[in-house]
Amino acid sequence: MTPPHPTPEIPFALPRVTAPQKARARKIIDAMARLHPDAKCALHYTAPHELLIATILSAQAQDATVNKATPALFAAFPAPADYARSSPAEIEPYIRTIGLYRNKAKSVHAAMKSIVEDFGGEVPRTMEELLSLRGVARKTANVVLGNAFGINV
Repeated sequence: MTPPHPTPEIPFALPRVTAPQKARARKIIDAMARLHPDAKCALHYTAPHELLIATILSAQAQDATVNKATPALFAAFPAPADYARSSPAEIEPYIRTIGLYRNKAKSVHAAMKSIVEDFGGEVPRTMEELLSLRGVARKTANVVLGNAFGINV
């Protein structure tokens, strides 16, 4: 049996899952939906690149702290190209209130530069491509895929 192939809606191969595994997952999803009907991402964003940046910034920081810093950051740098044209030093003042801000500024700058240069200015929609960005590990990639694109891996 060959693994499921990518489709336009889900641009990567999905793992094989047995019928009992699917049934168990459905029960868990249904229970979570009943218990938490209003659950949503706590980070504020209006575009996929903003969610990616906010999630990078949220590592070892509280979402509320990130949400206080990002409005000015997103206003100063409205598109990935704006970050790519800047430098980490230019990003730092906007995120100074967030822990590890110097390294996070480097990650945000490098990730946005890669999005511009390698992905045509669009946030990638696959786990593999997202993991190629600086500052992005599986948790960040899953947050972006699930919340910005509705892809749950």
